[in-house]
Amino acid sequence: MVFKRMLGAFGVGGPAVDTVLANPSTRPGLMLGGQVNLTGGSHDVEIDHITVGLVTRVEMEGAEQEYDALVEFHRVQVAGGLRLSEGQQMSLPFQVAVPWETPVTDLYGQRLHGMTMGLRTEVAIRGAVDKGDLDPVYVHPLPVQERILEGFGRLGFQFKGADLERGHISGLRQSLPFYQEIEYYAAPQYAHAVNEVELTFVANEYGVDVVLEFDKRGGLFSGGHDSFGRYHVAHTDADQVDWAAQVDAWVRQALDGYQSMHAGHGYGQPAYGAPGYGHAAYGHHKEEHHERHGGPGMGAVAAGVVGGAALGFAGGMLADEVFDSFGDDEGGDEEE
Repeated sequence: MVFKRMLGAFGVGGPAVDTVLANPSTRPGLMLGGQVNLTGGSHDVEIDHITVGLVTRVEMEGAEQEYDALVEFHRVQVAGGLRLSEGQQMSLPFQVAVPWETPVTDLYGQRLHGMTMGLRTEVAIRGAVDKGDLDPVYVHPLPVQERILEGFGRLGFQFKGADLERGHISGLRQSLPFYQEIEYYAAPQYAHAVNEVELTFVANEYGVDVVLEFDKRGGLFSGGHDSFGRYHVAHTDADQVDWAAQVDAWVRQALDGYQSMHAGHGYGQPAYGAPGYGHAAYGHHKEEHHERHGGPGMGAVAAGVVGGAALGFAGGMLADEVFDSFGDDEGGDEEE
């Protein structure tokens, strides 16, 4: 934060902390660096440990209703076993490796509606723990993710919102306890068959798995049902593919496959074509808790981006004030 915060858990005269990020904008797979600045209070203290953790809000499935919970999904120890003298100033540098599966929060310089992300500093002194304030973090898409999002926009899909669902996707290796859903209203050319499309990315150091879920219009086949498509693309495919054509092929492939299966003809896996043309998998892909039904660098994150309005994001973004939605909720934390 831009001000020093007194550590309330340690009473009047306790130390103060000020965590400063070198650059709050990042991408999955990169390092998020900064420093924790400590100022001693009116007496000496022994610090057991100082950690920083990435936290976000995740939609959980309760016994009777859904609710949001603040989840810590990655943490790093900054220091341990320190003595902070009265009035002493100390700066402790840190580096956090941003997990490859970290969800996208920002695009074209704006926060995706429904997404929050922050770095929380935790200081433990004599067994008492103060979790401190949250510093906002802005996670921009990997190049191949950005190209795919641009492809959806160019086809006329309109951004609806984004959220994080607790659970895992069947058949994919996944290290985080949640996955992101980026929701679109169907583009006009698919509106006769589809109401909405949900897009999920699961990235690793080699590439990105792309999972599409389609909320189909009732009456087209056998009533309103979901259908699915799953594809894999390499990071190196980012600038090798016409992504509008690719996304169109994925959408039509998944819908045609669903129709063929329900017509009794089955549906074979399509052949690989140009780079980025992954194979499709159909069927339910999400397994959720509670029994619910060396990559590219930052480059020019803020330079040369195409206007969000032209790519389906008009009216679907929020300013930085959305970070306030973290509130004071400390209940529901879940470590990686």
